[in-house]
Amino acid sequence: MSMRNITLCLVAVLVLSALLEAQSKLLAPTGTLRSSFIATNPVQGRVDSNTRETTGPAADLTRELARRIGVQAVVMPLPDADAVLESVKSGKVDIGFLAVEADRARQVDFSDAYSSSGAAYVIRADAPFQKSSDVDRAGVTIGAITGQAPEVYVREHVRNAKVRSLPAVPTNAEMGKMLLDRSVDAFAANRTRMEELVHDVAGLRVLPDDYMVTLQAIVVAKGHARELDEINRFLADVRKSGFVQTSLARAKVAGVKVAAEPK
Repeated sequence: MSMRNITLCLVAVLVLSALLEAQSKLLAPTGTLRSSFIATNPVQGRVDSNTRETTGPAADLTRELARRIGVQAVVMPLPDADAVLESVKSGKVDIGFLAVEADRARQVDFSDAYSSSGAAYVIRADAPFQKSSDVDRAGVTIGAITGQAPEVYVREHVRNAKVRSLPAVPTNAEMGKMLLDRSVDAFAANRTRMEELVHDVAGLRVLPDDYMVTLQAIVVAKGHARELDEINRFLADVRKSGFVQTSLARAKVAGVKVAAEPK
């Protein structure tokens, strides 16, 4: 190799090294990329009850982004969307994972979506409902978890049924009991959670159509436009490369697919 080519290679290495360092300082100023997600939302991730290991799309994307910018990753499972919002706004984490929702967008900035998922109603097996629109009728009570995107949607769009918003996330057993003892007539949540519920509790079924589609994205603190640009470039690559699809397949989340490319 000629001296000129060696020099060009060294320059290229130095430039790439400088770009990597700039990216890491921008996205992970503490030297560690810190993220948060809703621990009870399988569309985002799961927490092993024994090892406390985090798995799923949020963990996969955090670790892949950290690998690319040359830093360590820390993934924090939090109890609900409000906790994720607060962790991002306070600077406790660098990025968070949330479903896109208008009120949240007034508090944090959203990236382009990386996945889309349906929200569905679970009902008693003997209930007369055949499609989602059947649920919105007088005398019907719909259960949902306060602040989650499916709850926000039904609270804002249901006209005839009553929405019972729960302050905390019930277990599948608790949710099933509410339906079977007729405390509620339907429960609204992401399809993944609803399919898992009917697998765990007999006497229930999930309506076949989605009453809404939720987009999952990464959030950053307001005003962090440069960070958001880097994250969007990263997400464009992992959507195209198949990384997101592989992560979703490994997580075995029903009704979730790679988000369409932004227009």
